[in-house]
Formats: sequence, structure tokens, C-alpha cells
Amino acid sequence: MIFPLQQRGRGDRRWRGEVHAYGSVGADTRVRPSAPLPHVLDSYHSPVEWRCTIEGRFGRIMQLHLFFIGSSHVLTAPIVQISDLPNHVGEDVTVRGWVYNRTDKGRLQFIQLRDGTGIVQCVAFKKDMDETEFEHAGKLTQESSVAITGTVRAEERAPGIPGGYEIGIKRLEMIQQSDEYPITPKEHGTEFLMDNRHLWVRSTRQWAILRIRATIVRALREWLDDHGFLLVDTPIITPAAGEETTTLFEIDYFGEPAFLAQTGQLYNEANMAAFGRVYCFGPTFRAEKSKTRRHLMEFWMLEPEAAFYSLEDLMAMEEQLLAYVVARVLEKHCPELAILERDVSRLEAITAPFARISYDEAVERLQKLVAETDDPEQKDLLKIEWGDDFGSPHETAIAEMFEKPVFVYHYPTAIKAFYMQPVEGRPEVCRSVDLLAPEGYGEVTGGSERIYDPALIEERVGKIGIPREAYAWYLDLRRFGTVPHAGFGLGLERTVAWICGLPHVRETIPYARMLNRNYP
Repeated sequence: MIFPLQQRGRGDRRWRGEVHAYGSVGADTRVRPSAPLPHVLDSYHSPVEWRCTIEGRFGRIMQLHLFFIGSSHVLTAPIVQISDLPNHVGEDVTVRGWVYNRTDKGRLQFIQLRDGTGIVQCVAFKKDMDETEFEHAGKLTQESSVAITGTVRAEERAPGIPGGYEIGIKRLEMIQQSDEYPITPKEHGTEFLMDNRHLWVRSTRQWAILRIRATIVRALREWLDDHGFLLVDTPIITPAAGEETTTLFEIDYFGEPAFLAQTGQLYNEANMAAFGRVYCFGPTFRAEKSKTRRHLMEFWMLEPEAAFYSLEDLMAMEEQLLAYVVARVLEKHCPELAILERDVSRLEAITAPFARISYDEAVERLQKLVAETDDPEQKDLLKIEWGDDFGSPHETAIAEMFEKPVFVYHYPTAIKAFYMQPVEGRPEVCRSVDLLAPEGYGEVTGGSERIYDPALIEERVGKIGIPREAYAWYLDLRRFGTVPHAGFGLGLERTVAWICGLPHVRETIPYARMLNRNYP
């Protein structure tokens, strides 16, 4: 059997020639190209198809999907991803994925196929296809898995991601016809969708959110890696509280009590003394009995820590980091933001510097707002006295006063973590800062300068009510080369919710763990 082969190499070079198949068409069939074509690394086939991987003379790896029709006709097409289709207009390709939707027009079938990188319209025209395969095309159910081979065409009216391209189908291989899919295009309740989260992640909305989440994670790492910070992982199982003791998940650690980490920050401080600038990025746990739209029991936290940083250094770093992340999302995800109907003008405004106000000023602004409103419900929601912590209504009201995120710094010592450095001459206030996102998304980062005086940190640990032995290693850090330092934590899910414009954090993580949900 002989069939033609053509494949683009590096640059504009192409390989042309014939590939010869020797032996019977069975398990022992081998492929050997006639010189000077590439060398076949491996191959296999089924009764209807044959895949082989070929290494090009310039080192490029090429994968072919070879379809056998009858005994002599063979169609060859490289396997590509839908996101790459603009680079293959006029060429035959094979795409593999799942049927997102299908429209029946008799002799025409319009199949929307998704493969994880995008969605493309594939057009099955009866006269262009094998009769049996066309019949299969007309019976495809939502989420059936298929491999489609055909010609890529530019068509500005074609829907998809990226839109403007379609595939004229020549071959269709059914991998599996899906059972009746429970999540149809109609409206479904939130609880139903959360119960079926393992399937809901396939929808275009969830696809868009989780792709943006992945870019946010990558951008955070990129910026930190490029600015001298080293990723150093911290443990999930810890012997003591990192924040307050009332939100700990306790576990039995071989007969001894231990806890799921609330933060990696204490360990970051140890790692900082080894590397200067570090960060950890992983899951953290808070047993907070809250059902608000901002809370999860398990969430991901980015936590940088830097030696010789002041609070002012920290704020400058945070605004540069966040501005970079938002810019990367705008650069890469216009289609996804359009799916989410996100007002990108609000994101385009996120540039450094951000506004800075003290806790004292924030309380004054809130009290003025309460005095000026005639709405009794608003008065009750926003009432506050100096020393109170901010709730969601307070954070929202403060953030609405600014177009961009706003830093609120110097909170009362009593409402912040034990390790935060007091303000000189005013010990009731600490060198802390929260960053409040606009549009009602509240706190996305919280940080501070850390106490580095050995006597003061000993005193603070004594007030927590946990045996000192659990913190002995942490106290050692102040005995051996202590320095001024600062760090912050960024809640990934709240950041994703803000950038995507989502009403609830449950959609910002693949499988949300909330007060009333740990399934699936």
C-alpha cells in the first residue's frame, strides 16, 4: 500500500514523498518511509484507522491520523487542537473531542465540537461523507466523544472559540455515544449544578473561569520568579495555629493532635532567613462556619515573604503584582471574559499605584456615610466604632469610594494576628495592611511587617493560649539573626472572583468545599 505524505517542517520547508506500508494489514503491519523521509518511531492501527508518530529531519515530532476506506483510499491529516485551527486554513486536519451541541438541517449537520482548548463548528454535508458516518453524525448526542477529520475553512459567521473558522467534515469516528447528558442548555438550579460539578466544569462558563484561574496562577508565579522570589513549599499538617485557634481543622496525627494549615506564613519566615525572598502557594484550611459568597473551607493562598521589607515596600510590591496579573488576563483571555460578560473597562483601569488610607480614616469615612444616609438598614449594616473589624458591608462601602483597589493600613493590634509589628509609639495599632478589591469583592490580600524582637514575640505567643513548645521552632527564628521583614497572603479564589466578575467564590475552584458541601 502506498499513500502520499506532506508535512510542514520548521520555517517554510515541507517534506513531500510517499510512505510505503509493508506486510499484511494486521497487527504486524509496519510503516517504513521511502528515503529521504522521516523515520517512523511507532505505529499501530485498528480496522478503521491507523496512527503513527514520525520524527522529521529537523527534529520535529509529527503525529498522523490515517483513515482506511475500503482497501485502497487513505486520508492523512495531522491531529491538531482547536485553538490552532487559524494556522491550518485550507488544510485537512483531525480534531478530537466532545460534542457540545448539534443542529440538524437534514442533509447538513452542524456539530459544535470542544476539545478543551476551544470550540469549533464542524459541518457534515451528506454528499461529502460516507453514508454510514453521515448517519452517525445525525445521531450524535451531547458530550459524545468523536474524532473528526476534514478541511479547515475561514468562515466569519461560524460560531466558536476562536470563532470565524469551521471544519468541513470528511470522516467522523464515533468513540462513544454519550448517554443522555444531565446538564442541558436549559436553566438549572445552583444545588443541582454543584451536585454535578464533575460535569458542570465542561460548560463554557466554567471552562472560561478555570482557564482564567490557571493564567492568574501562572502570572503570580511569573512575577514573583522574575523579581527574585523563590518558591519554597510549606507543610499542610502543622502542630499549632497559624492564625486564630477558633478556625482550626483538627486531625489525629498518630495519637497526637495536629491541624490542617491555615497559612504557610510561619514557615515562610523560616525559609526567608535562608533565601531572602520566598513564597509558598498551596491549599489552606479554615473551619469558619460562614455561608457568605466570599468564604470557602479549603482555598488556595499565595504567600510571599521578604527580608528587610517595610510595609511601604510591601504595598508597592502588591500593586505591581496585581497590575501585572490583570494585564496578563486581559492579554490572553478576551474570549473567556466575553463569555463571562465581564466589563473589561473596569479591569483596564487596574494600574499602579493604588490608593492608600489608614484604618483611622476608613472608620471616619464609614461613620460619615452612616450619618449621611437615611436608610435604617444601611445605618445598621455600616455602623462601626474604632477597634471593630470590618465586615463585608464595610469593605464594600470603602472599596466603592475608589475605582481601583485600595490599601487600608494600620489596623488595631487586637483584631490582627499575634506576629504583626506594632506601630512605634502607638502599640494599639500594628503595621498591617489589607487590599480591598473594587466592585464589592472585599479583601483579596492581607499582610504586615512581622515582629522581629525576641522578647516581644515571646510575649505575644504567651497570649495565644497554646503551649509554647508548639512554637519553639518559630521563636528560634528571632534568636539567630533576626531582621525586619514583611509578607502578605493573597486569596486565589477571591482574586479569581473579582477578575472574572463572579457573584460567588464557589465557581472559582474546580471542586468547592463549603460549610454544607464536600461532594463531589
